[in-house]
Amino acid sequence: MSDRAGTPDRELVRRFLAGDAGAATELISRHERRVYAVCLRVLGNPDDAADAAQDALLAMIRKLDGFRGEAAFTTWLYRVAMNVCYDHLRRAQRRPVLRRSDDAAAPEPALDDHADAVADAHDVAAALAQVPEDFRVAIVLADVQDLPYDEIAKVLDLPVGTVKSRVHRGRIALARALGIEPGSEPVDRSAASKETRP
Repeated sequence: MSDRAGTPDRELVRRFLAGDAGAATELISRHERRVYAVCLRVLGNPDDAADAAQDALLAMIRKLDGFRGEAAFTTWLYRVAMNVCYDHLRRAQRRPVLRRSDDAAAPEPALDDHADAVADAHDVAAALAQVPEDFRVAIVLADVQDLPYDEIAKVLDLPVGTVKSRVHRGRIALARALGIEPGSEPVDRSAASKETRP
């Protein structure tokens, strides 16, 4: 086990900037699955996500001298990953299509990504692909990665109010894509059938 395993990210950044190449290796090892999981949710294609995750990790290393420590390292890293994903989407000039996360070619997502049970449902993945890109990114960060609104605002360089609006509108768009009318309550058919009995 690495003697760096319990070292805070900020300290690893400091060590890397002081010439310790092993610190960068530890940062990559620590965050590569999380970065891949975010890229997969945004881009939808395991191959594109793998390329974007690799690009994001390389960009992270190149830009470590720009990490000022004003936000959590993971927030800064998500921002780097989001910028890379946007670049991939612009280059592809296509709307992303999400695939099932159980695709045999796809590496496993991050361990702390508790939304796998939802993402495995083909209907949800297909519906998420129909959500406009800006809203999809916001709900992925909020509902899949469990980032608070203020952290998402830092990642996306947006006001918190805009983030809240995008998450809300994204959830509405996702509900509609799933055939659920937003704001409607599920109908309890058992109660209705009891009332009609003589």
